[in-house]
Amino acid sequence: MHDVERLFRTYHDPLVRYLTRRLGDRDWAEEVAQETFVRALRQNELQNERAWLFAVATNLVRDEARKDVRRRRHLELLREEAKADSIVEPPETEIERAEERAFARRAIDALNERDREALLMREEGLDYNEIAAALELSVASVGTTLSRARRRLVEAYEQLKDKRA
Repeated sequence: MHDVERLFRTYHDPLVRYLTRRLGDRDWAEEVAQETFVRALRQNELQNERAWLFAVATNLVRDEARKDVRRRRHLELLREEAKADSIVEPPETEIERAEERAFARRAIDALNERDREALLMREEGLDYNEIAAALELSVASVGTTLSRARRRLVEAYEQLKDKRA
């Protein structure tokens, strides 16, 4: 049996960051991370802890997304309505930063699922072996996947900005 407390202390924050970037919702990310650690409790042994945790979390996100797309959209609309009700005109620089974040988020969302997950896992510091294990890729294809994902991310971001202009 592995030391769950150590596992939690070591991997909770990076896993929640990854999930927050993946889902766009910190509370939802915390829920998925919690379920991931519950599943880890049931395991007798984990070979590559970080890769296993990120793979399980990724699969939970995929399952959740299939079931609850409408719920997420509803929550996002409610959150936006609440923001709109409570916002007093912020300075223009804050608006511009918010717009840039929105473009970046939409560009990430425009990527296919594997590219998006690979980029976000790499951003959290997973190495090529861990990404390969989590996404069921060969280690050799991780570099190609990341390179393609970065190129597509830049292209999507630039297209979104061009549409605005």
